Amino acid sequence: MSISTNLAPLHLAGLSVPDFYKELSASLEALVGSESDGLAQLANACALIAQQLPHLNWVGFYLLKGGELVVGPFQGNPACTRIRLGKGVCGTAAVARQPIVVDDVDAFPGHIACDAASKSEFVAPLFLGDAHSADPAARPLVGVLDVDSPLLARFDAEHASGLAGLADILSRRVHWKTLGLDATRAESEI
Repeated sequence: MSISTNLAPLHLAGLSVPDFYKELSASLEALVGSESDGLAQLANACALIAQQLPHLNWVGFYLLKGGELVVGPFQGNPACTRIRLGKGVCGTAAVARQPIVVDDVDAFPGHIACDAASKSEFVAPLFLGDAHSADPAARPLVGVLDVDSPLLARFDAEHASGLAGLADILSRRVHWKTLGLDATRAESEI
């Protein structure tokens, strides 16, 4: 399958931030929509985000396995392999079940410094199923999308909204069961 990934990076595209994320969302839908393997979906999603967003030094996924977050596909320097729930930005977002934007990671209590170059971070939880389900709180957590930048305050409200939208697409479209995740069991360990 041929996927168009010829979007210019945001700073060259001449698009507003919301329009950029509309384009990126459409590319992500096309990229993951016809693939049936969750690992391939996450690897390509990660590459697409890293390619299209400027000023990032790490993009990837931590997957909920055995009651902790375990590194999945990513682009960037080698990462922390495991993160306990409730620890660092990723573990905090997983337990809170809400996206978190950190303008200055050094000011975040308990920040886990996997890459010393990271200065700001965005993390969104990933769930099984549709973001618009009748009871969003009942959706099983499967992991988090983690995006780091070497710039302070890289993720303003528009970028946070756009990235959260990408996380919603992934929650809905990734074939999580092909990754061997038992989200029901893992969720009960939170």
